Amino acid sequence: MKSPYFTQNSIQDQSLEFLRDFRHPNRCININLLEGRTALLILDMQRYFLDPTSHAFIPSAPAIIPGLIRLIKSFIRSERPVVLTQHINTEANAGMLNVWWSDVIKESSSLSGIVPELKTKPVKIIIKPQYDAFYNTELDKYLKGMGTEQVIICGVMTHLCCETTARSSFVHGYNVVFPVDGSATYDIEFHRATLRNLSHGFASLTSINELCELLD
Repeated sequence: MKSPYFTQNSIQDQSLEFLRDFRHPNRCININLLEGRTALLILDMQRYFLDPTSHAFIPSAPAIIPGLIRLIKSFIRSERPVVLTQHINTEANAGMLNVWWSDVIKESSSLSGIVPELKTKPVKIIIKPQYDAFYNTELDKYLKGMGTEQVIICGVMTHLCCETTARSSFVHGYNVVFPVDGSATYDIEFHRATLRNLSHGFASLTSINELCELLD
């Protein structure tokens, strides 16, 4: 059942609760956002998930947009790389997504585009065909070319593309930072499960407020 566990009024208090529940200081890598070594990844903030008329609409997703805009502005101001992913499928590359879901996001769909609030220059846009943003994309090559050692992962959905990409980032050798209020999914149980999983062995949890304080 979909539910808006994040709203404009609740997101700050909810993020503090998530941090209290899931951040483990003894497993939290020190978050030093060094210039030229940290990249912001924002996954799949497309109308497919943000438009209330879409069957895939995520009720909590609109509430994370202001925080993502703050992060993008802070990263651009400090000349750190920002990458937006756009999930696009063809019948040939969808693979098991064709089996699991009633439809896939095709380029021709009116809902496939990234919401305009986040498409500001000079962000990098990478097309991806699977949950994992590294799979069959130029992401790793681009990040390594920018000297990136640390990634901050945001976007949708928390328990699918964001969690999968966080795990893959870890395997690719990146220090992973996961803002608890930087992603959204269908309900709070999916969100909490991801935070519990990632904080145990893949990512350091933080909040957008904490990150912006470090950046500014």
